[in-house]
Parts: sequence; structure tokens; C-alpha cells
Amino acid sequence: MTDEAAETRAEEPAGSAESAEPAGPVALGVVRTATGHAGVDAHLARLADADHLAADAHVEVYEDVHRGLREALTALDAPPVPGPYENRS
Repeated sequence: MTDEAAETRAEEPAGSAESAEPAGPVALGVVRTATGHAGVDAHLARLADADHLAADAHVEVYEDVHRGLREALTALDAPPVPGPYENRS
């Protein structure tokens, strides 16, 4: 083996020649800070589900979270519903 071939082989990452399979999903480690609103925090926690899925499956999780957050924001604009005893005249 020549010195040049030895250097090239030393620069190759371990296991690169053995496996041509793509690496599996890896969590990005993005920190999700709690908002203090239980409904919003639950939807944001759902984003962690995407960490263990292939990239093409992320869309379903993102759409679900977006839908939930949109509903939470819409609920903030709704007028309060009177309680059962608040409708007396």
C-alpha cells in the first residue's frame, strides 16, 4: 500500500465502506420552552413525535400541530360561554 492510499483510507469515516444504508432518524435536540398554556404546550410537545420519523412523515405531525395551535388561537377570539347559572334575568 502506498503512503497516499494509506492517507486516503485513514480519512474515511469508520464503517462508511461497509454500510450504504442511510442513517435512521435522529432527534435534532431542539428545545421546546413551555408557554404556560396547557393546550399550546401539549401541541408543541407533539413536535417531538417528528424526531423519530423519516422526513417524509414530518408533514403529518406538523399539520396536526398547526391545526391544534390554530384552534387554540381561534378559541381566544370566541366570546365567553355563560355558565349554567349566569343566564338569569
